[in-house]
Amino acid sequence: MMFSYATHLSCPKCGAIYGIDRVNQLCRCGSPLLARYDLEALRKTWKRDDMRGRPNHLWRYHELLPVRQPAHVVSLGEGMTPLLPLPQLGKDMAISRLLMKDEGVIPTGTFKARGAAVGVSKAKELGVKELAMPTNGNAGAAWSLYAARAGIQCHVVMPVDAPMITRNECAISGAHLSLVDGLISDAGHIVAQGIKELHWYDASTLKEPYRIEGKKTMGLEIAEQLEWNLPDVIIYPTGGGVGLIGIYKALSELRDLGWVRDQLPRLVSVQAEGCAPIAKAWEEKKQTSDFWNDASTVAFGINVPKALGDFLVLDAIYRTAGCALAVDDHSILQEQKRIAQMEGAFVCPEGAAAFVAARRLRQNGWIKEGETVVVLNTGAGIKYPDTVRTNPPLLQPGEPLPVFQSGDPQPLKPS
Repeated sequence: MMFSYATHLSCPKCGAIYGIDRVNQLCRCGSPLLARYDLEALRKTWKRDDMRGRPNHLWRYHELLPVRQPAHVVSLGEGMTPLLPLPQLGKDMAISRLLMKDEGVIPTGTFKARGAAVGVSKAKELGVKELAMPTNGNAGAAWSLYAARAGIQCHVVMPVDAPMITRNECAISGAHLSLVDGLISDAGHIVAQGIKELHWYDASTLKEPYRIEGKKTMGLEIAEQLEWNLPDVIIYPTGGGVGLIGIYKALSELRDLGWVRDQLPRLVSVQAEGCAPIAKAWEEKKQTSDFWNDASTVAFGINVPKALGDFLVLDAIYRTAGCALAVDDHSILQEQKRIAQMEGAFVCPEGAAAFVAARRLRQNGWIKEGETVVVLNTGAGIKYPDTVRTNPPLLQPGEPLPVFQSGDPQPLKPS
């Protein structure tokens, strides 16, 4: 069996076709390109039972990934993250089967490692020597580290307010890091100028076609971990939206292979009230979103005022009878604390936003009794140390410990 069944790139807007063995960025019409596979041939040769015994990383799905030769694979062991039941939180939300896909345990601490693994591997296969990208932090960190492993020089521009730990990851990897006093959209303008002048490979979100292929493996894993029985709802925190687009693409490909049922999960896009272009577009029944002015949220990873692939996010929501909603920062921080105290999981603010959405959708009846709900925690809470403040007592040697009532955790003070 071939390592990859990738055949070409196609434009979801105008239908133009591009080769997969040369550098291609956006379609000439300006749309992102999507990798396509010979699913008809795969149906004949690849069966679900073939997955048994394969290594527990995302390259177990290599037939549905775009890298043609295994020698070009750049990996840190990413993939097959836990799908954890959350019984206490589920009881609190009245969701009897609540599951968390925990991307906080993946290399680099966020789901961005998936896109970096496949994107950098394909860039290496295409002969790329230097790449550049704007980032809110975590994507830049992941691509910097994977690029270092591949021997590719990486140039990153991020907002000055991005989490310090992501800045440090870029710096220690040897990436060329620059900061901008603004948003990711401002960083994008700077990167675009550098790419135009210096002819770097553009690794910006959806401006190369392969990040999405790495992130779609979240959908492949969810299906396999549930023994090919899909959940009723998948809830995803959305900035650029590549993960949600990827999950929809993965499940659609599995459906075309005959591995899962025809009815796909209802996909939910979650944003913050301070930056909610997708949610606003969905409420207005639009196909694209408008630029969100003065964007700001504690969930920094979803602080994206305008996503290049917004039309693909909205299409996935509409096609699965899903929805989009925005939640407030205070609720995000309270939910983050509640999850830690009930389930022992320190999720990132973006993941907490998705759990707030689950709670509200159950309260208003959109999520029904008995439905299986998967919530994506897209990163480790420890990558955002400034979202939590503690005020423990300072004890002297020999001084007795303070007494707390049973079941009463020491108070946490979110910033």
